[in-house]
Amino acid sequence: MSLSCKTLLLSLLLACIGCLALSAVPAVPELRLDGRIVGGVQVSIKDYPYQISLQRNFHMCGGSLIGLGWALTAAHCVESASVELLKVRVGATHKDNDGLIVDIQRIHRHPNYNSRIIDYDYALLELASFDGTNVTQAFVQLPEQNEDIPDGTLVTITGWGNTQSAEESTDVLRAVTVPKVNQTQCTLAYQNFGNITDRMLCAGLSEGGKDACQGDSGGPLAVNGKLWGVVSWGFGCARPEYPGVYSRVAAVRDWIASISGI
Repeated sequence: MSLSCKTLLLSLLLACIGCLALSAVPAVPELRLDGRIVGGVQVSIKDYPYQISLQRNFHMCGGSLIGLGWALTAAHCVESASVELLKVRVGATHKDNDGLIVDIQRIHRHPNYNSRIIDYDYALLELASFDGTNVTQAFVQLPEQNEDIPDGTLVTITGWGNTQSAEESTDVLRAVTVPKVNQTQCTLAYQNFGNITDRMLCAGLSEGGKDACQGDSGGPLAVNGKLWGVVSWGFGCARPEYPGVYSRVAAVRDWIASISGI
């Protein structure tokens, strides 16, 4: 399949904020913007108090609280979105009825975001002030600019996305742990789909079975309370030899600081 065909499919997908996965088409690989936890377990927001749900009358994407009044999510989650229509739910184990709904004052999408290859897939959400006295929340730590973790490090992804199982509810927060994948290995896996850039990192099992997927976009990839990645995209969900692709937080640490002061 030509790159132009894949570019067209991704462009059509990104035009619809509520549609975070590309349906399979004969002879066309199924690229997806991540949205669910596959092969994970139910967890409590008390275990991941930095997790937020980005909503537009329904859960759309995940995100992470990085400091007072600020959350980090994926740029593709807020592309063409009106700030007046979006809200953030904080302190929720159940995405629809827990925690507190918070307004968003402003969206700061990375200026180099490229929807064609899903590069620089970051957006900062400037939140309205709220009373968090009785809300379960905490701020995830951030790495330094260009800091990295070793290949094989076990990372944890959380979210309310599709589980690929009728017996596993998407209403309750779920988590899955997989190893970080070598950058060269990931580049080879995706050589027919476009570029794995320096703003991306990969994580997953070679045999598949555990992954993020539709509905998890924008959510955290963390290790011991430090945010290393933002759920971004991939080929299918939990497929063998195709790790999930995440936006590398350390690659834009300076930009995050320049916008948020964090």
